[in-house]
Amino acid sequence: MRFHRDEIGARRYEAFGRVMAAFATEPEMMETCRDLGWWPGTDGWEIEWREGPYATEVADLLIERVREPGFPGPLVGPLAPVTPLCARLDVMGVSFDLRAIDPMGLERMRNRAGVWRLSEAIDPARRAGSRQPWEELLGG
Repeated sequence: MRFHRDEIGARRYEAFGRVMAAFATEPEMMETCRDLGWWPGTDGWEIEWREGPYATEVADLLIERVREPGFPGPLVGPLAPVTPLCARLDVMGVSFDLRAIDPMGLERMRNRAGVWRLSEAIDPARRAGSRQPWEELLGG
């Protein structure tokens, strides 16, 4: 099956949008990354980050969350063995290379003392009299 160049470009950006939307459903995943970057690769997308989750955790999130209503099953599958440092996924026929540089894993990041997370700072249930996360981070 041959695709017109515009169809390939549209599918490539739709897949990228679905991946980013899946990331948005798990804000701690994005917040724990340092130097998160993405760019078009030769046949898909490259996504790379420092610290943060393992590539296996990101791949699991995408397999779980990138869905199409009425379509049975995920729109994401591995193209190669997934490791803690890298994953190559097929998302709607578009390849995604995920690379974790010096990953710490989500569980370790959640339990790390002194880590400031946006979700804590805007939590309305947090008591006003306690120290704020940014105060702990800055030592105030």
